[in-house]
Amino acid sequence: MKFEIRNLEEILGDIELARDLYGDKIRTVFIGDSNSLVVKTEMLVKILNSLFSSFPVIERATSYARAKTIAKKSLEDLIKIHQAGLTRLHVGLETGDRELLKKIEKGATPEEMIEAGKKAKEAGFEYSLYVLLGIGGEEKWEQHARGTAEVLNQVDPHFIRVRTFIPQPNSRFYEAVVKGNFQLASSETILKETRLLLEELKVTSQFLSDHISNLLPLHGKLPEDREKMIQMIDGALRELKDNELLREEMEMRRHLTNL
Repeated sequence: MKFEIRNLEEILGDIELARDLYGDKIRTVFIGDSNSLVVKTEMLVKILNSLFSSFPVIERATSYARAKTIAKKSLEDLIKIHQAGLTRLHVGLETGDRELLKKIEKGATPEEMIEAGKKAKEAGFEYSLYVLLGIGGEEKWEQHARGTAEVLNQVDPHFIRVRTFIPQPNSRFYEAVVKGNFQLASSETILKETRLLLEELKVTSQFLSDHISNLLPLHGKLPEDREKMIQMIDGALRELKDNELLREEMEMRRHLTNL
């Protein structure tokens, strides 16, 4: 689908329609698509003002954003957007390793990821960073974990959310797997990578493994719950050696093609 910024009047019309459909009891709003901050600050502020006047009991407004866009925005603009009511940003870090960021064509460097996170937090946003477990494959899982921890440690986001990398059909990585040019990380490797990431993290973040693609439901506050989550991973690694059913279940999760 070709990218376009919708007309402001259309968006305000959608908000009015939503108010007519749902009344004024909506408490949370998520602004969809991948990078709403790409629009001009004045436009986004008008949209937020309309949302909060239409739904006066909103408790949280959230949006996806891209690190490069946040880094380009002035701190003054980010503060205006936050004061207008957008309170939480979800950003895809994927990996903090420079080589892998370039390989997956993320479009941002580790330095830009760090700058964006620090600036967003300074503006007052709750900041949620996503990590793709397994993006380094079987070969580069360790550098992925260590490089990611380095970026996360400098940002110290409010939330770290992990997803497991599953190449989707018709994607470049899917074709690389089919041709044997990319070896998917095994279940054991994903667990070891997660364990190393937890060991390397020096943050005060919530760590959330809350997606069907993930092998374990790890949830905890860092650093307090680090050992509890590591023990859970160690238990799964031990059980994988002898439990064929568990191995099959984890293997099935690694081949989901409708996420």
